[in-house]
Amino acid sequence: MFKKTINKTDYKEENIFWITMSDLLLGLMIIFLTLFIMSMVGFSQSKFAEKSAQISLAENMADKFSENKVNVNIDKVSGLVKISDLELFDTGSFKLSPKGKKYLDKFFPIYIDTIFSDAEISNKVENIVIEGHTDSQMFKGLKSQDEQYTKNLELSALRANAVASYVFKTNYDKKYSDRLRKVLIVEGKSNTVPVIVNGKEDLNKSRRVELKIRIKSNSDKIEDLFFKK
Repeated sequence: MFKKTINKTDYKEENIFWITMSDLLLGLMIIFLTLFIMSMVGFSQSKFAEKSAQISLAENMADKFSENKVNVNIDKVSGLVKISDLELFDTGSFKLSPKGKKYLDKFFPIYIDTIFSDAEISNKVENIVIEGHTDSQMFKGLKSQDEQYTKNLELSALRANAVASYVFKTNYDKKYSDRLRKVLIVEGKSNTVPVIVNGKEDLNKSRRVELKIRIKSNSDKIEDLFFKK
């Protein structure tokens, strides 16, 4: 009978090889987990810094409006401002009314100067977004939902653009104009975000212009570390 003999030297070398590979894989896994945890901690700190900057700016802005007796619907956490279309436009129009211009003459100098007067906070601002919104009422002569959507999209965008254009005619500190042009954007939302009160759309509240402040995010650090070449 043939009997195979095992070379002890070969067995020992093979065993050492697998122990070495296991140690290497374990070391790589530890390094990967360490980098991942460090990234997550940095990500959390970054998000906290972003939110803190946003809250600080919103609270400061709300105080300024109050001091100057400007009636503004502002969220003191996000800085979101909502202005009824009745405050700005005549019914069915996208041209600012005299009442609307008078309101924005008071509103924008406080809004713009508060954002850009603090360099530490303003450097964190990625965009100032002016959004137009309509209600969900049907236009006469339009039959499909698609036609209603696009008609409202056009109206909401025109109203948002009218407000954005008027910013530069107000008496804010003009040294901020260059920066303002870089961050200001306009969006039309049509009737896609209605205001619901007690389960029913509040048509007056749905017709509005919103101003949002987007803070720069460092959340791409994880993607940079693990997914980008």
